Amino acid sequence: MPEPRQMRLTQRHVDLVHRDICDPGAKLLPGFRSATDADYAEAVDGMLKTRPHGEFWLFGYGSLIWNPETAFEEKRLAVAKGWRRRFCLGPDHRFRGSPEQPGLMMALDRGGQCTGMIYRLPENDIEAELHRLIRRELSQIPSAFPWRWITTRTDTGPVTALTFAMDRRNKRYVSGLSDEQTAEVLASACGFRGSMTAYLHSTVIMLESLGIHDRALWRLQQLVAERIEAEHAAKR
Repeated sequence: MPEPRQMRLTQRHVDLVHRDICDPGAKLLPGFRSATDADYAEAVDGMLKTRPHGEFWLFGYGSLIWNPETAFEEKRLAVAKGWRRRFCLGPDHRFRGSPEQPGLMMALDRGGQCTGMIYRLPENDIEAELHRLIRRELSQIPSAFPWRWITTRTDTGPVTALTFAMDRRNKRYVSGLSDEQTAEVLASACGFRGSMTAYLHSTVIMLESLGIHDRALWRLQQLVAERIEAEHAAKR
């Protein structure tokens, strides 16, 4: 077996950029409003009414892989063709960013292909699990990454799964950043849930442990580590 690839980005880098920050509360952008119980109920009702026949599957590509929100009874590796992981959701002024240093979150954007994990949700409590999920993924209306059904490819055949994908028409969609510009954000932004560096670190570690090598994220983790090292060397 080949030796595991050694990440440049380590826990030491994560510790260097960590800051303890209190939750500042929701910071709504112009044209957005906070999601309500009625919005959550409408979303869950839509998922259940449009679900395909058979088992209910959820596709995770980022934090849902290393921090699943819902209970599940089975999981499988799956490939979503025509989609890719990308840091294209901003600005985050709360969770992993601040007004002074906004975060840039990862979302499922169009193009390429994405290997992730699908989870089979338990039928006996499906509505409650979906309510837990939607409260994590939906905080503002209109949603920048609304739920939708996509077809994934697994070793046992195609599986239709629920996921959350970027709406390029939404004002929060960010495009045109170079890898270096993206790395600059990820190396500095921090919110009450932690830093963007920690988010990237956790995601790449989990993907690699599953045998998923995302070349774009691998390059970003190296660039982020180099930027953090350079910044802290300059402060000495």
